Amino acid sequence: MVAVITGDIIGSGNHSSSTWLPVLKKHLSKLGKSPKDWEVYRGDEFQLKIAAKDALVQAIYIKALLKTIKGLDARIGIGVGGEDYQGQGVSESNGTAYQRSGRTFEHLKEDKINLSIATGNKNHDRIFNLMLKFALHIMDDWSPVSAEIVVLALDYPEASQQEIANRLGIQQSAVSQRQKRARLDLVLELLEFYRENLKEVN
Repeated sequence: MVAVITGDIIGSGNHSSSTWLPVLKKHLSKLGKSPKDWEVYRGDEFQLKIAAKDALVQAIYIKALLKTIKGLDARIGIGVGGEDYQGQGVSESNGTAYQRSGRTFEHLKEDKINLSIATGNKNHDRIFNLMLKFALHIMDDWSPVSAEIVVLALDYPEASQQEIANRLGIQQSAVSQRQKRARLDLVLELLEFYRENLKEVN
């Protein structure tokens, strides 16, 4: 079981690609090799193949990473399933994970949401997506400062608030406030819920 993330950059037309493209590519390159595991194409669209258990955390990470740049965001469809054919590039590969990801991504604009998931299990999809709709009320409103604190928390899950404060050159109390504003606790609970319940999907 794999996951495919299909996304595009909201607000990319208002920024030079040199502002965000190197940041996105640097992160994707940590997750796999291009074009087999990930590709950026048509200017501001991207696709990533990843282990199903890591799909939601990476989708949220990419969203937060882009939102550290004022005026940017990501629209992401996640498909979980199989891979029947592996092409030279991820955009040429096929399987239920790819099909679900593509269909989910296509419906995002008309559904007016920025993150959705399809696993092929209707009951789980309904629960996951209902939780995501609530979570997006928080995540869509992240400021660049809030998004930065989420990125750091996901990069260094074992780090204390003081260690993160040292990295940012700010007070520990400021880190605590930023984490509260980003509702980091709820985001981490959502990720844990996803990982636990994904085991029941297939």
